Amino acid sequence: MLRITELKLPLDHTQEQLESAIVDKLNINKIQMIGFSVFRRGFDARKKDAILLVYTLDVEVKDEQTVLNHFTDDPHIGPTPDTDYRFVGQAPKPGLPRPVIIGLGPCGIFAGLILAQMGFRPIILERGKAVRERTKDTFGLWRQSVLNPESNVQFGEGGAGTFSDGKLYTQIKDPKHYGRKVLTEFVKAGAPEEILYLSKPHIGTFRLVSMVEHIRAQIESLGGEIRFQSRVDDIVIEQGRMQGIVLHNGETLAATHVILALGHSARDTFNMLYERGVYIEAKAFSVGFRIEHPQSLIDRCRFGKFAGHPLLGAADYKLVHHCKNGRSVYSFCMCPGGTVVAATSEVGHVVTNGMSQYSRNERNANSGIVVGITPEDYPGHALAGIDFQRQWEKQAFMLGGENYQAPAQTVGDFLAGKPSTGLGSVQPSYTPGIKLCDLNAALPDYAVEALHEALPAFDKSLKGFAMPDALLTGVETRTSSPIRIKRDETMQSLNTKGLYPAGEGAGYAGGILSAAIDGIKAAEAVALSLMGTNPA
Repeated sequence: MLRITELKLPLDHTQEQLESAIVDKLNINKIQMIGFSVFRRGFDARKKDAILLVYTLDVEVKDEQTVLNHFTDDPHIGPTPDTDYRFVGQAPKPGLPRPVIIGLGPCGIFAGLILAQMGFRPIILERGKAVRERTKDTFGLWRQSVLNPESNVQFGEGGAGTFSDGKLYTQIKDPKHYGRKVLTEFVKAGAPEEILYLSKPHIGTFRLVSMVEHIRAQIESLGGEIRFQSRVDDIVIEQGRMQGIVLHNGETLAATHVILALGHSARDTFNMLYERGVYIEAKAFSVGFRIEHPQSLIDRCRFGKFAGHPLLGAADYKLVHHCKNGRSVYSFCMCPGGTVVAATSEVGHVVTNGMSQYSRNERNANSGIVVGITPEDYPGHALAGIDFQRQWEKQAFMLGGENYQAPAQTVGDFLAGKPSTGLGSVQPSYTPGIKLCDLNAALPDYAVEALHEALPAFDKSLKGFAMPDALLTGVETRTSSPIRIKRDETMQSLNTKGLYPAGEGAGYAGGILSAAIDGIKAAEAVALSLMGTNPA
């Protein structure tokens, strides 16, 4: 097979035009082409009046080597690379200890799946509930303002990614094709096959629920064990090595190989690890607000006359501005045709996030507009970033009326520095509801200053972004983990052998796909250790 990259065609091209473009690119006769498949399809919308589809194609031709010899200097034509995930290792020996995974978000799910497929029969501990029960608890907050601190947007089967846009792309380097493995398993679990070739695939919450259940069933069918409502309250370390886990019910579970697949909101677990001496350091994250616009505005800004085209779908955006005060402001977790959601996991706090369904057909677009924060902004111990987050989440709770409504303000009033008293054309999507106020009091002064500068700057790139009726809802504080549980080249904690920090909570991922990939890497590391290839 030959691979052609960067083949561009008009948005409304025909199948015949695509085939002709392939033949012309390879300088062959049509009868020489046996067939082709689409490996990746994206689009180039830099020129709104001439949007192009951009293809990566795998093509089967007669006398492949002769054709290939004509393109030795063409970077866009070459042999199809191997994109199959493979783990090279021995089958586990009888009597090996069962590995334990803490957390059943994307990282924990794929760590568990890989270990189960290798024959290691992992035990997975999840503090929250199974995904459908968890969904009911999450709706309890959204619809009735009732928070279950152990079962919510952050805690439970599927992790925080379940209640999100379901984006499945990442910019991390992936030479071993872990990402392809993740996407392939998702398709087996019921995801649409298009996620294998779209440049920015996504799934949406409703589809993710059934997919998570399918993968759980596969893990269990291969001998894995999943325990819900099994919060880890302590760990047993002897001479710098993992020996066991203490559960909330008092049970102690022997464990010498533990993958720590926590989400970024497992604050009590972070504190326990810190008290037990596991090496943790503070890291940068970001805080800000959710901003909502009419999706139709974003579509017109990005796609011009092609707005609404079925191959383009709802438009997204990616913005960044470097401010005079040294801060960077950027869009985060943009959700086309989505909603702003309540994402707190602690009583008396308000946290926002965004999510979309697969259709992305809600009236508003929303995105986090966030400001970079560094450990210098919250000096102190390694967990000081958590204290910083909590400070502003409690402030948002108070500004919202202390009933889990979120504080909100129109962009026009925010920039004018006056409290909002009424909404404009943009209606809020956040439930349990909003309370209009002055968000200038909802974040540190330097963050507010940066946002005041960035919003008009973004308007120059995306006309209408700073429209007075656009709506800000606060606060967005959990953009990423405020800590990093450092690990060595074998993926083990720097000072606790047998503990494998992984995923978003440990500071090594940011999103569904990157967290799942890190889970696979952690599973491989554990397998190699158990088989004696890497030292435990």
